[in-house]
Amino acid sequence: MSVTLLSSRFLARAGDWLARHRGTLIGLQWLVVVFYASLLIIPTLLPLPDSDARILNNLTVFAQFLFWGIWWPFVLLSMVLLGRAWCGVLCPEGALSEFTSRFGLNRAMPHWLRWSGWPFVAFAGTTIYGQMVSVYQYPQAVLVVLGGSTVAAMIIGLIYARDRRAWCKYLCPVNGVFNLLSRLAPIHFRVDVDAWKNSYHSHKVIPIVCAPMVPIRNMQGNAECHMCGRCSSHRDAITLSPRSPNAEIVRVGPPKESMWQTALLLFGMLGIAIGAFQWTVSPWMVTLKQACAEWLINHDIMWPLEKSLPWYVFTNYPLHNDVFTILDGTLVVAWIVGVGALMGCVLSALLALGNGALGKWDNKRFQHLALALVPLAGCGLFLGLSATTVSLLRPEGVNLTWVQPLRFTLLAGANLWTGVLALGIVRRYAAGNGQRVLAWLSVAIACAVVDLTWWLMFGGWTVVQWGHCMPGARVC
Repeated sequence: MSVTLLSSRFLARAGDWLARHRGTLIGLQWLVVVFYASLLIIPTLLPLPDSDARILNNLTVFAQFLFWGIWWPFVLLSMVLLGRAWCGVLCPEGALSEFTSRFGLNRAMPHWLRWSGWPFVAFAGTTIYGQMVSVYQYPQAVLVVLGGSTVAAMIIGLIYARDRRAWCKYLCPVNGVFNLLSRLAPIHFRVDVDAWKNSYHSHKVIPIVCAPMVPIRNMQGNAECHMCGRCSSHRDAITLSPRSPNAEIVRVGPPKESMWQTALLLFGMLGIAIGAFQWTVSPWMVTLKQACAEWLINHDIMWPLEKSLPWYVFTNYPLHNDVFTILDGTLVVAWIVGVGALMGCVLSALLALGNGALGKWDNKRFQHLALALVPLAGCGLFLGLSATTVSLLRPEGVNLTWVQPLRFTLLAGANLWTGVLALGIVRRYAAGNGQRVLAWLSVAIACAVVDLTWWLMFGGWTVVQWGHCMPGARVC
């Protein structure tokens, strides 16, 4: 018996197990909810850790390590390996939103809620605000950012769509990111269209409720599926199955209306996120601050250098010598937005050249080429978040000499994967070999631009040479 057949049978049984054991999964979800709430709330009741605090002797640092050092980086990794199983099986926000919807008003979802731009706006807003309040460092900021998101998810559940997850489908800040990364997973719930049609002529079928409101009969991939397993073997047509990790991006391509999704990828994951990760270690940021400060002093405008705002607007912890002046906070926002706009425009221009090389302008083809960058974008998010992991492990005396080679190995692998996807995509469009080479090269150059930002962050910038860092810097 072949390995492929064995893996197919194992996955099919695993999917059916999920469908039969909803009670067990709900119990697991509530355990995660309690654990999540504990990590959110308890650290806010404790004093902020001092310089001697470590992961194993301070609950706040331990929670910080779990949230940003382990939890979020590996949730992103799970999307690539298992699809959106985190969403359907473990996510506390999704579980709470669905739970509250059972007792809610069950109102119809308004047009504004279904706006396709929310994934980009929510991701950008959460990322920028998180940097404004130093969400990776302070429990109060974590409570506001993550706790606020959770409360909003419950409120949306109370108002709209009974027994469903309206928040997850439309407003979750990471919904768009998960939508893109899960397309790379080597497993999916496969829909047999013929078996579905034949089921109408057999026994009566009990309908199922899809919490993320996916049109199951026409589902072609993982982008919206939460992998909860409720539909496994429904109408004898749905099976958890293996697949090529390239299949969804190369063969299925982008949905009909995906310009906002492309914006999320190019301006968000490959722009705003990079700016948010790198500003604390960028000597250019220090130079910019110095230039602005000198200009303000020369014009006798002192208040941006002296005044600060409450901690829930800009980082303000004077007892820990961590305070953003109005100038600091404004520059942080400007840097992140500026990097996001610059990266998004450069990458869009390169992909536009590739699109033009394949023939007359085609929006869908442009968006399809952009999808080739998903592995590189996902790798970047993982590298950026795991930088917090490294910074928290360094004081613990852990040997971290392996980190830098691993970072660049992962980056090389992501570049290779992107190159393979780009090759598969350009082959799908009618054009000569020369045109296809030019289109592929446009994606390769886009990869080089992204690689340059990570080389600067992890190797090109030597912060020590500049003697100091911006407030909020954790890597210096």
